[in-house]
Amino acid sequence: MKHGEWYWHELMTTDPRAAKEFYATLFGWGSKDMPMGGPEPYRLWTMPGAAPDQSHGGMMKIGPEMGGMPSHWMIYVKVDNVDDAAKRVPQLGGKVIHPPTDVPGVGRFVILQDPTGAAISLMTPANP
Repeated sequence: MKHGEWYWHELMTTDPRAAKEFYATLFGWGSKDMPMGGPEPYRLWTMPGAAPDQSHGGMMKIGPEMGGMPSHWMIYVKVDNVDDAAKRVPQLGGKVIHPPTDVPGVGRFVILQDPTGAAISLMTPANP
């Protein structure tokens, strides 16, 4: 994948079971649980006919520590260096709303708002 390409999409939801059933019925998506050490696993979205180890996004439950956040989709764009991109955001009129953070074995991400207030995430994969 190249700098600036869509990388991952993730559903943050208050009800993973209902969301799983909805998208399975609507699109034929499957899911595979990935334990994360908490009460709820991270769920990887799978596509019909795709290799079993291939996923195109994920889903996680919104916990109380997330302050009543509503269910939403987050799109991630691949960048060569999350930290460099985050430094440029305020200069371009945007705002960093979650600082660059490591996800062990996955990569480093940041959540930002563009000048209109729309949120998007950037990701530098651990294994580009």
